[in-house]
Amino acid sequence: MELREIGNHVFACLQPDRGLGWSNSGLINSGGGLVVDTFWDLARTRQMIEQYERVWSGPPRRVANTHHNGDHCWGNQLFADAEIIGHRLCAEAFGKESPELMQSIRNSDDPALAGFAAGLQEYDFSGIELTPPTTLIEDRLDLELDGTPVELIYVGPAHTIGDVIVHLPQQRVVFAGDVLFRLCTPIGWEGTFANWSAALDRIIALDPEVVVPGHGPVCGLEGPREMKAYLEYVRAETEPHFHAGLSEIEAAKRIDLGPYAGWNEPERLIFNVARAYRELRGEAVDAPVDVMAMAGGMAELRRHWQA
Repeated sequence: MELREIGNHVFACLQPDRGLGWSNSGLINSGGGLVVDTFWDLARTRQMIEQYERVWSGPPRRVANTHHNGDHCWGNQLFADAEIIGHRLCAEAFGKESPELMQSIRNSDDPALAGFAAGLQEYDFSGIELTPPTTLIEDRLDLELDGTPVELIYVGPAHTIGDVIVHLPQQRVVFAGDVLFRLCTPIGWEGTFANWSAALDRIIALDPEVVVPGHGPVCGLEGPREMKAYLEYVRAETEPHFHAGLSEIEAAKRIDLGPYAGWNEPERLIFNVARAYRELRGEAVDAPVDVMAMAGGMAELRRHWQA
């Protein structure tokens, strides 16, 4: 876990991307302090707090959640006196994920879940009390933190239904949440490819010098540009297989990932193929995702590529 100064009184708390759940966070150390996202379990969030304590003068008055996935908000309870800010749809979606379910998968001996369970061994989901945002935004919220303007901008549904990015125009910094995965394969939940690409275009239009992705290393504009290209490529490659009547997993097996094969966890491709299939079937942007089926699909793709 690394604390990196990326602007005047602006910091990123970065985790090396080792797969599922290895997310990033941010701190604006002005105007009482604003933390952007917490971590997946309490132990890692406490480590994050220890990093921030190296620079802050006291606990932050505000926490902003970029979306409802647990690896960006399940540590909220450790900021008991802070104002928790998020999009209305982020707050409504908080109950979609369960720490108890994650803990049971982590401890499962089901062979079908072996890969998923292995990825969860770094985490302990016990003791988590879901603490959703209570200050809710719609299109945006503008803050002034001791002369530092901060813009919370709704760009969803892209990765999830309630995606918010945090823009610091004077510092030319964007905390992108999971609208941006950097050098690792993205996963889409609610939303569409077009909306996600538009959200990435929104980041590009802000012209930041520094973009902190939800997962992966800090970057500049090359990050959102490369990820948009990935999304467009996967969407275009998937459609002919859909019309040919192939299953999602068979379509994924036939897609040549080319330059994206070196991104972390390329087998997450199955999530994105499944999203394209939902779109092509005309399903709603918040149609449910069968996570267990996707975990099985990832394992099957790994076996296929290793054969």
